[in-house]
Amino acid sequence: MKFTELADDPEDTDHSPAERIAAASRSTWVSVVVNLVLTITQIAIGVVAKSQGLIADGIHSLSDLVADFVVLFASHHSKKDADADHPYGHQRFETAASLVLGTLLLAVGLGMLWSAARKLEAPETVQTVHIMALWVAGGALIAKELLFRYMLSVAKRVKSSMLVANAWHARSDAASSLVVGIGIVGNLAGYPILDPIAALIVGFMVTRMGWGFSWDALHDLMDRAVDEQEVQAIRLTLIETPGVSGVHDVRTRKMGDMIVVDAHIEVDAAISVEAGHDIAVQARQRVLQRHRVLNLMTHVDPWRRPDLDHPTPAAAPR
Repeated sequence: MKFTELADDPEDTDHSPAERIAAASRSTWVSVVVNLVLTITQIAIGVVAKSQGLIADGIHSLSDLVADFVVLFASHHSKKDADADHPYGHQRFETAASLVLGTLLLAVGLGMLWSAARKLEAPETVQTVHIMALWVAGGALIAKELLFRYMLSVAKRVKSSMLVANAWHARSDAASSLVVGIGIVGNLAGYPILDPIAALIVGFMVTRMGWGFSWDALHDLMDRAVDEQEVQAIRLTLIETPGVSGVHDVRTRKMGDMIVVDAHIEVDAAISVEAGHDIAVQARQRVLQRHRVLNLMTHVDPWRRPDLDHPTPAAAPR
């Protein structure tokens, strides 16, 4: 199951938003404990056992630990109420934190790639690792897989796509431990060069993750719209509102994990301003209830009347 296969169910009456936040917090703290133990163990044993791959995986676990703390820190601040300086709230605190985290991971990953490349340039300097490195790599693989299964079960229980994504991130970490384990086995089998090659692969994984975080956060800070499928779902909710005859110019921009929407709704031109306003209010309430929308600004247009917001271009002079 991929994280895209489970969408948040905003009309789920079994779990309140507070319960989802509590579940996310608990699972994140479990991840913090696991990654803290793995970081200390992998780096310490990696140094003693002379395994560059295990040290690289320990740095990978450290990056996950930092990411967990960034999530907790950003979540705390993003929940602040809107104020005069931030009328839409503080949700983009999470996006800014993701940009900082991505930049940090990118720098760490590039450093790991550089270190591994230096070892590959001088293969005679690569030492045979101690077998205890293999046991630690195997233990890390099991721990990360168990963490994945735990987080996925929590995500399914509260029906949260965000937690599903976090769970699959833990599964990707297990893949790095598998790569390191293979490299250590190759080293012990008489091919020492496989250990720094494993470190190189893990470094590439960390670099790729850092680039992805940074790139996505940068686009979100530039008011990137949500995907077309979600836009169409919002449009459908609007058009199904009693009294709405048409919808156009639906525009979205991300605000952390939430969305800010602008939309033009078309109503019967013969009804009163008050009636049109009531329809717009009902349309807004329906969208806020059914989607992860922070705010919806509606503009009421008369149905089947010229739209003066989009005047017809003047004919070119002859």
